[in-house]
Amino acid sequence: MVVDNSGAGRAPASPGVRLIRNRGNVGYGVAANQAWLSSNSAYCAVINDDAIAHDDWLAALVAALAANPRVGMAASQVRLAGTEQIDSAGMVIARDGSSKQRAHRETVSPEGGEVLLPSGSAAIFRREVIDQTGGFDPDFFLYCEDTDLGLRVRQMGWTCLYVPEAVVEHRYSASAGAASARKAYLVERNRLRLVVRNFPATWLWQAPFYAAARYWYQFLAMRRGEGKAGAYAASGQSIWKLGWFVMKAHLALLRDLPRLLRERSPLPPALLERWCVSVREVATH
Repeated sequence: MVVDNSGAGRAPASPGVRLIRNRGNVGYGVAANQAWLSSNSAYCAVINDDAIAHDDWLAALVAALAANPRVGMAASQVRLAGTEQIDSAGMVIARDGSSKQRAHRETVSPEGGEVLLPSGSAAIFRREVIDQTGGFDPDFFLYCEDTDLGLRVRQMGWTCLYVPEAVVEHRYSASAGAASARKAYLVERNRLRLVVRNFPATWLWQAPFYAAARYWYQFLAMRRGEGKAGAYAASGQSIWKLGWFVMKAHLALLRDLPRLLRERSPLPPALLERWCVSVREVATH
């Protein structure tokens, strides 16, 4: 199953491959859902178009789920392409709802075992998980949809494994760009959505204060030229434009708040605390 989400018909038809061509970019989550919901496979995998899987990537993920009936999803060892550094070994989360790649830029992979959730750059889910959740939320369009789906899966009682034998080389943000105001808007808008939908009350009311702290750390990182904030500043884009997109994200939250409150299904605080990282680490990595 291949979904051509380019809107330009770039994927050629091939014998034995079912091809879905979209007229335009409908979003990462929608495209993945199209493939999943058009199949009857026991497992549903996803990999970014800027990632290249090693030969045994999919077999390793399937074996991990087949051997563990209560595991609903699995994370790959995602490497930064052309290096020995880890891009992601599963995901962790901060108290403002920002997610971060576990073991990012480390040179030694962590051992396999439970993690909070997988990065959407290369992951696998059971069919039951997709049936129960409906897959990715189409309203996210791009960014944080993997975190939102992973948290909803965890709320249903499933767990997640990190499978270091499932290796993928990832050219980080090659498709969408590493630093842009539009990316900041989508990340911020979707972070706010998943906080309202998935955070327990004790975390929900604290999230704005932690977000304010992250903004401060990102401002300092921008001044020092560090992390993604530093990359944004180095690109020459306007900081005022960035601020407007962040404000726009909060306005979008107000518009969608009644629906998001109806969809609330909060996670146990203990689960999030187990995989929590500081907002300073998120801001400066």
